[in-house]
This record gives sequence, C-alpha cells and structure tokens, in this order.
Amino acid sequence: MAESPAKALRRILDSPGVHLGPSCFNALSAKLVERAGFDYCFTSGFSISAARLGLPDVGLISYGEMLDQGRQIIQAVSIPVIADGDNGYGNAMNVKRTVRDAIRAGYAGIFLEDQVSPKACGHTRGRKVVPRDEAVMRIKAAIDARKESGSDIVIIARTDSRQAVSFDESLWRSQAFADVGADVLLIDALASREEMKAFCEIAPSVRKMANLLEGGGKTPILNPTELEEVGFKIAAYPLSLMAVSIRAMQNALTTIKGGQIPSHESIPTFEEIKEIVGFNSYYEEEKRYATNTDHVSLQNGIPTFMCFSKVP
Repeated sequence: MAESPAKALRRILDSPGVHLGPSCFNALSAKLVERAGFDYCFTSGFSISAARLGLPDVGLISYGEMLDQGRQIIQAVSIPVIADGDNGYGNAMNVKRTVRDAIRAGYAGIFLEDQVSPKACGHTRGRKVVPRDEAVMRIKAAIDARKESGSDIVIIARTDSRQAVSFDESLWRSQAFADVGADVLLIDALASREEMKAFCEIAPSVRKMANLLEGGGKTPILNPTELEEVGFKIAAYPLSLMAVSIRAMQNALTTIKGGQIPSHESIPTFEEIKEIVGFNSYYEEEKRYATNTDHVSLQNGIPTFMCFSKVP
C-alpha cells in the first residue's frame, strides 16, 4: 500500500536535521520543486493570490479558489504538500471544514493562523489577531477534524501575535497550541535570532517551523546549519519562486520590447521545456495505447480513416 502524503511528511519530520521547503504557487512551480530534489513543499497564499488573481494577499482570494489551486498542485507531484490554510476562513466550524477538505484534496499538512478576517499578509502592516480563547479553539477544531476524518494530516499552528500584540503573547499562544495537540508551531515575523531561539525552547517536544521571508522580511535569514542549531525542524521560503519569476518575466519583456528575444543563457531550450511539462512521459505512455489506425485524412472534405492493418 502506498504511503499517505501525511505519513510521508511525518517521516520527514522524524528524520534528522532541518528540512527546507520552497513555497509553490501552481502545478508547474510544484513540479520544479520536486525535480530539484526537495522532499516536500508548501503552498503560498501570497503567491497564489498574486499568480491566480493578480491581487495582494489581503483576504481577497476565496477558500474555493485556494482549494482548487491546491488540488492542481497536489495532482502534479508525488512529494507531500503543505497547505496555506490562512485563518481557516472563519470560526472554529469553518476551520473544521477547511481541514476536512484539505484532507480530501490530499494535503500532507496545513498551517492555520490566528488572524481576524479579512486577514493581512505576514510581515506586512495591519495585522490583528482574534482573542486567545478563539485562537486556541481554532487549533482544537483542526485537531478534532483530523480525528473525526481518521486522518493523520500534520497540523501546523501559526500565530501572528508577535507583530499584532507582543513577543510574549506569541509565546503564550504557541504553548497553548501545543497543549491542545498541534504537531508543529510557527510564530510569524520573529524579529531576531534571540527571539527565534526563545521560541524553539518552549514546548520542546513539539517541532518548530521558520518562515523565512526573502527580500526584506522581519525574520533573520539563517542558513540551514544555523536553523538546526537554534532548534527548527522545517523552514519555508515563501516568495523565492514567485519573486524570481516576476524578475525573469520583467527582464524578458524588456528584451522583447527592444526587438530581441531573451538570451539562450536565460531561458531553457524548447526540448527542456517539453521535458519539464511532461511531453516525453506522455509520449511514452501513449505508446501503450497505440492502434493500427494512426491518423485521419480528408478526401473531398470527408474524413477518411487510414488503416494499415490487413483484413484477415
């Protein structure tokens, strides 16, 4: 029997070292993550909102749109995928539905945050969080949804209270999330290595996740060795793929506008593109269903099937 996505992710969490996870935003970016040799990946609400809607991650993208994008990503790869569950799209009952649908979609894990609605993107201004008891009940509802579904999906409890309230508040909430059964803890926008270390020292039996926002986020970008030394088990890189895609497209458009095409060094060959998106594997599988009728021609406007088999 094939290993479930959640079980595969738990095996990764149980293995030594810190495990790095780029964040994807569509099926193609997920395939590239897998081809690069990563064991798992995250989805990024920021990047999905940008790629699918061309809009900021401020609660404009819907639950249904995020779930649909997630299904496409999951179907494109064989590695475990962790969902960006935002704030669960409402109260504790909404959280339960969000988790149940994530399980049905095939997600290996999901992280859920304690922001109000509409939410604000991490590391940006204007973040507000729900009261303590409501935040804890969201995570309890997620745990209950997992139990009721007979699943082992990994629940990652995130708090945005570091920016919204205080560092001490974020530590209190993280401990409370651990107490109700969260598998992994995440404090977003930790502001120093000292804060990162203090976070990793609470609830020592519960794994910690680092969210390393590239290009100007509030959290220090530690290298893998440093992350492990501090105490993190997994680390997300939420914007790298989206950010380099934006810059590459801008450069290509500037080049085309100038009457040229991008240099050979900056783009893959057509053969490489075909391999990445799956033409070669498609052709190999297609051979299994080949017949003697291989094409149709038109004679006097009427389709004529060209068959090369002999009539017995």
